[in-house]
Amino acid sequence: MPSPRRIDALPAVPWWRVGVMWLVVGGLGVVVIASFALLSTAMRHADTVLPHADATPASPHTPTSPALQARNHSASPERPARDAGASR
Repeated sequence: MPSPRRIDALPAVPWWRVGVMWLVVGGLGVVVIASFALLSTAMRHADTVLPHADATPASPHTPTSPALQARNHSASPERPARDAGASR
């Protein structure tokens, strides 16, 4: 059975010759460049802000009217009248 190699026996390699290091640094570099490209595209083609309409509605009903009517209907003790022809 061959004896395992010692770590000290491996030749010393400079950090710039290690391929995995370039994979990590290159991947992070691509992400940074892509984020700046996305930022410039977002700033160059930003959506225009629409003017805000007044908060006073034209009708007496507010946007929450249907929800309030449903809440009040479910909380009321009155039951709606049944149709004469409807059967259970």
